[in-house]
Order: sequence, then C-alpha cells, then structure tokens
Amino acid sequence: MSNTFGKIFSITTFGESHGAAIGVIVDGCPAGLEIDEAFIQQELDRRKPGQSKITTQRKEDDTFKILSGVFEGKSTGTPIALVIENNDQRSKDYSHVAESFRPSHADFTYEKKYGIRDYRGGGRSSARETAARVAAGAIAKLFLRKSEIEIYAYVSQVGEIKTPHYTELDLSKTETNIVRCPEAAIAEKMIALIDEVRLQRDTIGGLVTCVIKKVPVGLGEPVFGKLHAALGHAMLGINAVKGFEYGSGFEGTKLRGSQHNDEFYNDGERIRTKTNHSGGIQGGISNGEDIYFNVAFKPVATIMQDQQSVNKEGNEVTVSGKGRHDPCVVPRAVPIVEAMAALVMADFLLLARSSKV
Repeated sequence: MSNTFGKIFSITTFGESHGAAIGVIVDGCPAGLEIDEAFIQQELDRRKPGQSKITTQRKEDDTFKILSGVFEGKSTGTPIALVIENNDQRSKDYSHVAESFRPSHADFTYEKKYGIRDYRGGGRSSARETAARVAAGAIAKLFLRKSEIEIYAYVSQVGEIKTPHYTELDLSKTETNIVRCPEAAIAEKMIALIDEVRLQRDTIGGLVTCVIKKVPVGLGEPVFGKLHAALGHAMLGINAVKGFEYGSGFEGTKLRGSQHNDEFYNDGERIRTKTNHSGGIQGGISNGEDIYFNVAFKPVATIMQDQQSVNKEGNEVTVSGKGRHDPCVVPRAVPIVEAMAALVMADFLLLARSSKV
C-alpha cells in the first residue's frame, strides 16, 4: 500500500479513522527551519470536525505531538514525526456495514484488493487521514515563507451557487464565515443550501479554488515532472475529489488560440504576461504569474437515507446511513487543498535547486 507522497520533501502518513491515532513523518525538511507549533495547530483547527452546523459533529481537538526532528524549536534535518490521537470514535456506528458495502465508498474495492477491511469509519480510506496531511502541509508552508510563496484556497462553488473569478475577490476574507467563501452575500446562500440539504438527510458537492502567489519562474520539468501534473496528482489524491483543472481549464476549450494565448510584456522589473489563461504554468514550468486551479468535490457518499446494496456474499441488503458526517465536504477541504499544494511547492522548490549549476 502506498502511503508516501513527494520526492525530496516527502511525507508518509499512518493510522486509521477509529484507531488509536493518526500521524505523519515528514522527511527532507531542511535543517534550521523554525517550527511554529501554534501555526500548525491553527491549520489543524481549520480542518477539524465539529466546527459548525454544516460540518460533521464528531468532536476531535486534533492536538498534535512532535516526536522527533525538532530541537529547541527548529528542524534538525532528520525525519519529523507528528502524532494526533483519536478521542471521539464511535465504532458502533459502523457495525451495520461490517459485512455490507456502502454505495460509492471504498468498501468494495478495498476489500477485494486487500482481502481485509477496517469498516470503522472507513479505516485507512477515511478522510480523517487528511489531518496528518494538513499538519505536514503546515510545515511545508513554514518552509515556503522563506521564499515568500503564498497559498490561498477558498470555497468557490456549492451546488449551482458560484463566486466570481478569484481576481474579483478579497481572499483575506475567506475565514470570516463557516463556509470559507470570501464573498459574504454568496457565502450566506451557500450556508443556507448546505443546511437545507442537511435537513433533507442528503449531501451536496462543490468546488475549492486555490491560488498560489509569488511563485518564482522555473519550478517544474518539461516532460514527466510537470508542475501542473504534480498539483493534479496531489489534488486527485484527496478524498471525494472528482476533478482538477488549472488556468482556463475546460472553459479554455471554447476559445481560439488568438484569444487564449498569454502575450508577454516587459513591466520594467520582470517579464510578465498580459493575461493568465495558462494559470501560471507553461510547458510544465512556472512562469512567475499566479498559479490557480479548481478542485471538484463530489457529494459526500454517506447519506442519512436507506440505500440498496449487497453484502460480501452478494446478497441484496439495505444500507442505512448512520454516524456523524459532513453534508458538504468543501468547507473543511479548504485547508487540505492548501496543505497538498504546499507540499508540492516545497518539493519542487527543493528540486529546482539541483536543476542547474
């Protein structure tokens, strides 16, 4: 089973949703980086369950312990191990699916592949694992600060409710509401829709948009190490993600080359592009403009309604939704998207240091 992500700045996560703990080992972090534990906790708090009426009501403080790799507040260059204990498991909520496969979950494929499955909350395939990624991503963000790279993600769509393009928004307002949408009026509509869906015992999907600013020119490779391919790989590895597009994305297919091309100009200090349909990446390599992309999340698979399925013997059964689950995952997915983006950027920043003399 693959549990490691990254080449130089790499992470290995461990643990299950209803096990004793989850955690992560961060390898390749340069020595001497100041490890701001308050910042790491802040990032974990943005992802943790039980934040509001539109998220799962599982109560986890998600406090962490650093076991290695940090001395006197700074990284030592050795693996950094962090652990987060699970304190609010209710494994009995899943006893009814021990022998059955929940629709659109990993139950069937996981059991067929490995021959064994921890059915408690999905075990290893649970989104609970992403807390470990957020902790590691916080360390990556601290490293990126040295290069002034900034990452902003926000909820840009819930159902049919959408925000304008990110250039028309004040991204500093993302954390001012529970849905993490920087446009207050649109946020209210999103919250109302999620609450309506929750009361109907159903779920709904949406989009998270991520913007990476102050990226230096030259990150990424022209063939198999394309920066946008790595970002896509990172985002598609997040639970419930169904799509990834960067720059003009699918909308760009409606334009002609004369409309879509980003013309260069000299702004006096550096070469820039007049438009940014490329999304800050050309030929797989960053060009210095904002990198921006959308990540599509499906409606959460666990719904509080009866559904038809089969059990291990292939017999038809009725699966009833139980437990505590998000009616819409996108508000809590924002820090996860940022974390995975930070891990990619930290890795590529270190890779770039070995690209030429």
